[in-house]
Amino acid sequence: MKLGPKLAEGKTKIIYAYPDDQALAVMVQKDSISAGDGARRNTIAGKGALSGRTAANVFALLNRAGIATHLVAAPEPGVMLVRRCAMIPLEVVMRRLATGSFLKRHPGTAEGTRFEPPLVEFFLKDDARHDPQISEAGIAAQGIASAAEVAQIARDGRRVFAAIEHAWAAQDVALVDLKIEFGRDTSGALIVADMIDNDSWRLWPGGRKERMLDKQVYRNMSEVTDTGLAQVRDLYATVADMTDAWRAE
Repeated sequence: MKLGPKLAEGKTKIIYAYPDDQALAVMVQKDSISAGDGARRNTIAGKGALSGRTAANVFALLNRAGIATHLVAAPEPGVMLVRRCAMIPLEVVMRRLATGSFLKRHPGTAEGTRFEPPLVEFFLKDDARHDPQISEAGIAAQGIASAAEVAQIARDGRRVFAAIEHAWAAQDVALVDLKIEFGRDTSGALIVADMIDNDSWRLWPGGRKERMLDKQVYRNMSEVTDTGLAQVRDLYATVADMTDAWRAE
């Protein structure tokens, strides 16, 4: 895969220009994992390839469902050719069941309370301020996205959640919640972008929290050990293997 100049680098990925087409970029996953707005950081050998494989499977599933994403091709694990985007600095969180940070903000809610349809929440991407929640009106008032774009993001977010929830349900896994990000491609169109992988969701096999498969296992560690990191890698490998079932027939 040809790589042009580095355009951006985050905690878990690097974005390069694609020399053959200015409307495209190359996303390369790193072996990094973090929590607590980056306060905890570790490296897990092979995580980038596993996360990239999962994300490619997810975005391919969404593309087939008629949902526009940035994925063009995944030539190798951990590397995706994508549509170049100006990212919107929002995390869009879709919640089917109440758990995690939602319970801290709403202590009167029972864990496992079901939202029908899934609840949509918006958070401003700002590690220094711990990604504060922001209202739809606040998004428009700050010029982050227009009211029409916010409405589209909510609609598309529900479509994304429904498609992924259905795919996981076929394997008896409950999709508890999901973080999505959006960007504007070079034509200005809103598309699902960045990553959707095992860092992006909560997965409870059989609906049982104690069997979780996702990054929350890493967040919950009171002490990070080599053994614990190996267990986290095994979960990421399991999820990548399971999402391979979503590849086009």
